[in-house]
Amino acid sequence: MTAPNAAQIADWNGAVGERWAAEQQSLDALIQPFGDAALAAARAAPGEKVLDIGCGCGETSLTLARAVGPSGEVVGVDVSGPMLRVARNRAAGLANISFIEADASQAPLPAGFSLLFSRFGVMFFDQPVEAFTRMGRALAPGARLAFVCWQPAALNPWATVAARAALAAAGLPTPQADPRAPGPFAFADPEYTSGILEQAGFSNIAITPLEAPMRLGASPAEAAQSALKVGPASRIAREAGPDAFPALLQAVEAALTPHASASGEVLLPGRTWVVTANWH
Repeated sequence: MTAPNAAQIADWNGAVGERWAAEQQSLDALIQPFGDAALAAARAAPGEKVLDIGCGCGETSLTLARAVGPSGEVVGVDVSGPMLRVARNRAAGLANISFIEADASQAPLPAGFSLLFSRFGVMFFDQPVEAFTRMGRALAPGARLAFVCWQPAALNPWATVAARAALAAAGLPTPQADPRAPGPFAFADPEYTSGILEQAGFSNIAITPLEAPMRLGASPAEAAQSALKVGPASRIAREAGPDAFPALLQAVEAALTPHASASGEVLLPGRTWVVTANWH
């Protein structure tokens, strides 16, 4: 029997995690507007104890640690060893922040948190109701939840334009995946997400749309290189193999060129949901 979340754990400790760790600065800048919106909704205050799920390279954990101050505490949890190495280096010397390499849906967690936070880190669980139930047990009564997740892929051309071009260039069929399967867009349906949280024991659930531009690169060529390193198109590139990379790069650059501004930079909209709730 396959262990829960095994595929995601393998990905984030392999090429995916290594690339995210290597590209930390550019990727954090790319998704900063969405993380900032979730942080604003979270309202972390001095003295609070915060659990940051899917903390990755530590960007949001560091921001939360500044918000809660020396009397507070932030615990970041992630399955990715490569990304947590970056996070620990960035947080060196800070007494109010620590990191745990673990699957938050399975591992024992400390208790008494007043805030459960995540920036794009909670859509990857094989069994989401069980995962949120387990994470909820780490919360104090009345604790808050705040996270940001993607709206449907069809509303996020930053993901689909490059992926469609890469698929065509690689001669691969369009995958017919379950839209609720673990992955970036698993929580695209707000009713589905709300149902998960209700079943897990959360209440006062609010799901608010947020759109912001995503700067994919200073030019179509730069944007194509980035798309084939990280994101849906990068998985296609790995599947197709290194020999196919030049053709994929050419195809993705051509697909992104019509989206370039007069200055050459490629900006495409990112559409997300900001989700808040309370633990019972």
